[in-house]
Amino acid sequence: MAGFSSLLRRLYLTAYNWTVFVGWVQVLYHVLKTLKETGHENVYSAAEKPLLFAQTAAVLEILHGLVGLVRSPVSATLPQIGSRLYLTWGILWSFPETQSHVLVSSLLISWSITEIIRYSFFGFKEAFGFAPSWLLWLRYSTFLLLYPTGISSEVGLIYTALPFIKASENYCIRMPNTWNFSFDYFYAAIVALGIYVPGSPHMYRYMLAQRKKALSKSKRE
Repeated sequence: MAGFSSLLRRLYLTAYNWTVFVGWVQVLYHVLKTLKETGHENVYSAAEKPLLFAQTAAVLEILHGLVGLVRSPVSATLPQIGSRLYLTWGILWSFPETQSHVLVSSLLISWSITEIIRYSFFGFKEAFGFAPSWLLWLRYSTFLLLYPTGISSEVGLIYTALPFIKASENYCIRMPNTWNFSFDYFYAAIVALGIYVPGSPHMYRYMLAQRKKALSKSKRE
């Protein structure tokens, strides 16, 4: 019974990783094609559908950690996926004025390359029990460049969205109301920007530690 459960787990995670991998390949393809043909202003509209699919599917990774399907700590997975979902749905999708910004291109290129490598890495591991050494190196090295470019793009797009958030009052709750509660999305966005200040260096140091651990282990093997 345990062996059957393990097989089902591997089949599910293999299908999940390769399905989301295809989604991110589509994102990168549409971004590069659009940049070449029409320019950065149309990048979001071209890549929107696969972006929404691939990024939203990552919610399942939080559930995977919670139920023990994977060993990744939820404490590391949750903030990264949460920030990605916030940018995808809470900024880009919610405020179309940001969609033509040049930072959308750098954001989606950084995200898609990172995720193509990550999902193929785990896809190989679940399907075959190992990943090629070159893919292991990419998995734990490309973030050295792509994490700073991605984070910079995220911060820049939140900042760009601030005047549109303030003007629209989307997602705001004003008093009086039944719950006697108020919420201002503009100030929530400012708080989100503030979280990036300590959060980004912490996450970068965590990934550096993971890189050292993974690459030293591969050398021993």
